[in-house]
Amino acid sequence: MTKNNLKAKDFATDQDVRWCPGCGDYSILAQVQKVFAEMEMNPDEVAIISGIGCSSRFPYYMNTYGMHSIHGRAPAVASGLKIANPDLSVWIITGDGDGLSIGGNHLLHILRRNLNVNILLFNNQIYGLTKGQYSPTSEVDKRTKSTPMGSLDHPVNPLAIAMGADATFVARTMDRDPKHMQAMLKRSNLHQGTSFLEIYQNCNIFNDGAFFTFTDKATKKASAIFLENGQPLVFGENDEKGIRLDGWKPQVVDLEKDNYSKEDLWIHDESDLYKAQMLARFFDDPRQAEYLPRPFGVLYATERVCYEDQLIAQLNEAIEQKGEGDLNELIAGSVTWEI
Repeated sequence: MTKNNLKAKDFATDQDVRWCPGCGDYSILAQVQKVFAEMEMNPDEVAIISGIGCSSRFPYYMNTYGMHSIHGRAPAVASGLKIANPDLSVWIITGDGDGLSIGGNHLLHILRRNLNVNILLFNNQIYGLTKGQYSPTSEVDKRTKSTPMGSLDHPVNPLAIAMGADATFVARTMDRDPKHMQAMLKRSNLHQGTSFLEIYQNCNIFNDGAFFTFTDKATKKASAIFLENGQPLVFGENDEKGIRLDGWKPQVVDLEKDNYSKEDLWIHDESDLYKAQMLARFFDDPRQAEYLPRPFGVLYATERVCYEDQLIAQLNEAIEQKGEGDLNELIAGSVTWEI
């Protein structure tokens, strides 16, 4: 298919979309299709790999190559695919249960290896496909079918996990902010290496309103901070609040009441590993009186050689040193026994 004049519908299939009406997955699907068309991506050069969960039905609805793979193992399948065909644009679709529970180990290793793939983690803080059990990202005291008296588990912080695994691109967006999501998808695609994009996604059936604090017009500006490289960290209805560093401790200040200006605030630098680690820890409960706003945007972006490039170079070096080799001889081995 030619890349010219592609529309979002060119990335849609004839499959009935089987998500619950009102699910945030619809918004994510629409933005991905729109962005792929705008970036003039060739459907024949894209592969969508998913695990298991509501989000993992994604490949059925994308007119690209795709595989609905094994629970938690999408990174392993995607790694093999990328190594076999480095020219493919590979996108991994996973959820907070699929990617951070059974698939946590696979996620960690694809991030540290830094293959040139894109990971979209849909986080709705619940197991939706299996009808409402608490997930690794569910808050403490979450009452669900599997935790009727409230969860005791401390929740997983996806961006902190990604930072700890030495990911080279770490970002967050939300289903109810289409323009921001489109910008983050484009940034993810441009990144050379493994991009990790967490998407807050509302499950209106089993966990409705989990992120309303950050998406509702009445509270969004006071609870969410949108990161822009080279710009001060400001938030609030009229950008009247900001974040400064008191040594290495983030501090919320009121620019209208306190004796501070924007020049005194923390300036965002996507390449600063240590400040990105701090931003990933802006994970307080928004229901509390004193808390840091939740960051959205690119927390961290750096360059590191991609795994498949190193692997191809190593294979070429081996061939140069030892020749092409013979598969039959390799299988037979060099040692035999007579019985």
